[in-house]
Amino acid sequence: MKGALEALLFAADEPLSTRRLADLLGLPPAAVMSLLQDLEEDLKGEERGIMLERVAGGWRLVTKPQWASILAKLKGPSVLSLSPAALETLAIILYRQPVTRAELEGWRGVSCDGVLRTLVEAGYVREVGRRPTPGKPILYGTSPRLLQDLGIEDLAELPRPDETPPHQLFWKMQSEGT
Repeated sequence: MKGALEALLFAADEPLSTRRLADLLGLPPAAVMSLLQDLEEDLKGEERGIMLERVAGGWRLVTKPQWASILAKLKGPSVLSLSPAALETLAIILYRQPVTRAELEGWRGVSCDGVLRTLVEAGYVREVGRRPTPGKPILYGTSPRLLQDLGIEDLAELPRPDETPPHQLFWKMQSEGT
């Protein structure tokens, strides 16, 4: 069954939860967790190029960081490159969500329409509801894709903003070309 688990994780476009893996394999979640631990141990060897990662509430196979320079040659330049304005806006949303466009513009001091549209189209930001105030403005928050690209399982893993500048937080995402 470990081979079937590895195949599922390899073929999946997004992280798969333990529950989803259990359903696909027809096993209880505890058995899947045991298989995941075995697979993780198998992939720890230095001769292996991939590793198992828990991220955004699920599991995925990823390449090991030490191979980033070689993979960069294969991948080429990033399709999506976020501007400093987009990174700043994304950091504000990440740490203060849910926020309205007007709140973003108040904090940044400039219009955020274009940047916000870019972040939504990139799949990093999504509409999470409406504020129950006159006009019912849209509330924005981060998406599971952002957690995946940052390599974290949930927002509780984020460093405090006074510990890590936002540009360093997003460096991994930018340098890996996501």
